Amino acid sequence: MTSTLTRTPTVTRLGKNIGAVIDGINLSGDITDDEVEFIRTALATHKAVGFRGQFLDDDSQYAFASRIGTPTLAHPTVHSTGLDRLVIEGAANSWHTDVSFVDRVPKTSVLRAVTLPPYGGSTIFANTVAAYNALPDALRVLADNLWAVHSNEYDYAGSTAANVDYRREFTRVPFETEHPVVHVHPETGERALLLGHFVKGFLGLKSREFQDLYDIYQDRITRPDNVFRWDWQEGDVLLWDNRSTQHYGVHDFGDHVRNLHRVTLAGTVPTSVDGEQSRIITGDASEYSVIDEVRPLVDYQGDAAVL
Repeated sequence: MTSTLTRTPTVTRLGKNIGAVIDGINLSGDITDDEVEFIRTALATHKAVGFRGQFLDDDSQYAFASRIGTPTLAHPTVHSTGLDRLVIEGAANSWHTDVSFVDRVPKTSVLRAVTLPPYGGSTIFANTVAAYNALPDALRVLADNLWAVHSNEYDYAGSTAANVDYRREFTRVPFETEHPVVHVHPETGERALLLGHFVKGFLGLKSREFQDLYDIYQDRITRPDNVFRWDWQEGDVLLWDNRSTQHYGVHDFGDHVRNLHRVTLAGTVPTSVDGEQSRIITGDASEYSVIDEVRPLVDYQGDAAVL
């Protein structure tokens, strides 16, 4: 599909560090190559981008996702809601990068609204590149040399009987991976912090040392000036660069139903600033996802990109 853009899409920035809305593209499996590159460049620049009024179904969501990357299975362990997409009921209510406990961290998530509560249920995103760039020199040098263990057996504090079955499925196959705390984005060359709630420790540090340092870096990531809030509307589709963000589904909608469907796209194995790749401790993610081939971004000019 090599035809040029039939109309000029536009990007409206929603925050200095993260967040934008794209207009002028109808999402489907028939988007053009130019539209694919426009979306990829907008994602690299703004880290999380939304589309209003798309009203996709499961098939058209998957077809669109397949145009901008290679879909993974729904999840490394959670298959009860299907193999092509993950059905998210409720909200995580915790900061995380999707599936960071495997070696091949997904590059992009494509999320659409299916059933929304009458209030609440927003998703908040944080830019882990901007957070790294804003670190004082001492914290930046330390982060460059830290490695973290990510696990799907993370802290489930506050679990209730209603999600015991989900937790059992989530952890039925153990995964643990050593990732650099700072990795180099494979398409932009930017350095980003790779943390979130799947982290259980830093290599060589005691648990209290880990927790103190983790809190320092997480607080930097989630500062108010480094986040963007997406208030869901019917028909919305939201994409984020999973390699340079964390996100938080807000559980502020009481007993109302919040149902979202997610398709995830294959990524690469993170690489440290010294060129070392992440290391598997436990678990084989090859059935879950291929390792993506890196494609250069033709028009990407960093934060100064004109879209």
